[in-house]
Amino acid sequence: MKRSITYRDSIMGERFTYLERDDRYLIPGSEPRYRFNIIGSGIIGMEHIRVTLLEGRATINGIYDVSPKSAESGRTVFRQLRPDDPLKIYDSLEAACTDAAADALIICTPNYTHFEVLKTAVTSGKPILLEKPMATTVSDAFEIVRMSADHESFLQVGLQYRYKAIYQEAIAAALRQKTIGAIKTISILEHRPPFLDKVGQWNKFSRYSGGTLVEKCCHYFDLFNYFSESRPREVYAVGDMDVNFTEFEYQGKRADILDDAFVTVRYENGVKAMFNLCMFAPLFYEEITICGDEGRLRASEKDDFITGQRLKTEFQLNRSARPSYASQPHYPAVVEQSGHNGATFFEHLNFVENLQGNPVDTVTADVLDGFWSVAVGAAAELSAKEGRIVRIDEMLTQAKIDPADPLISRTHAS
Repeated sequence: MKRSITYRDSIMGERFTYLERDDRYLIPGSEPRYRFNIIGSGIIGMEHIRVTLLEGRATINGIYDVSPKSAESGRTVFRQLRPDDPLKIYDSLEAACTDAAADALIICTPNYTHFEVLKTAVTSGKPILLEKPMATTVSDAFEIVRMSADHESFLQVGLQYRYKAIYQEAIAAALRQKTIGAIKTISILEHRPPFLDKVGQWNKFSRYSGGTLVEKCCHYFDLFNYFSESRPREVYAVGDMDVNFTEFEYQGKRADILDDAFVTVRYENGVKAMFNLCMFAPLFYEEITICGDEGRLRASEKDDFITGQRLKTEFQLNRSARPSYASQPHYPAVVEQSGHNGATFFEHLNFVENLQGNPVDTVTADVLDGFWSVAVGAAAELSAKEGRIVRIDEMLTQAKIDPADPLISRTHAS
């Protein structure tokens, strides 16, 4: 029986490591076919190591990080899971990117380094998984789109919220099954604690992160773009730095990132979207509500630290003329453990399928998705700063990007 590996193989395979290969039929446990190099092994890079090994069709060939401590942390994670396997620690970015032993690269460096790191990475001609946000400015994001057009292989962007169970259900119901008719409005809410510490505290400064509405919220703007199936036309945002890091200084510089905001986006096809952010809430809570001309759906996910039996996820579909229903979408626990620190199982599954030339679906984010998620985030940051509506085409023109350039003249969904 010939078949691709599934998460069932990965989950169950760990329980049957005592079996010799000849005694494995249902769970063959084949040797990894691909070898990845991790560029940047902080908290996100370490999760990419774990998820690579969980997915099972690839392993880690080597690690490069400018911080020796981060590189050692990545080595420790790998050794915990594969104590007997070889692992290279590179002393230069060029060596990590060009090593013929690596089949693909996963870039997990700080946001502000993505553009420069990628310029070296694309010279390898290898497939690349680039973490979100693709860049911190629309100018750099556009240059990455241009680089990708000349790249010998594919470039996947780590906009992995698309794979969350609640959003997968919403995509299936709203876009594939058309259960709520034509989408008219989209609302997403995220309430959560502050940003974590990073090496050099780069995520506390808009100059290095792109700002909160680019760094974190590109995930949600990507979902807006995906569900609207249109190009953003204008953005209006209000936001402030009210609670988090108001007294924080690092190397003589004061933090300047927003910790709360409301963002409204109007799309060319008339769809309207609204985002509500609070980053000083004592819980993790996400919610999406989509209204169409035939119904409404809402999906949510939470971790509110309250003990006892409580729903973690919820999905509701309400319609007046056809049946309504509610459910609790989720993946197996071992799969759901991924995703909180940057990498998720199905993102890696699709990355490997793309390596094999067998793309699984249309959910995989490419550079065009990465560009438009950055464009909306950058427009929101500018709007909040200047207190005005930002028109996307005007912002692109000011950045010396032709809004009609064929490289960005479509959305991924279209």
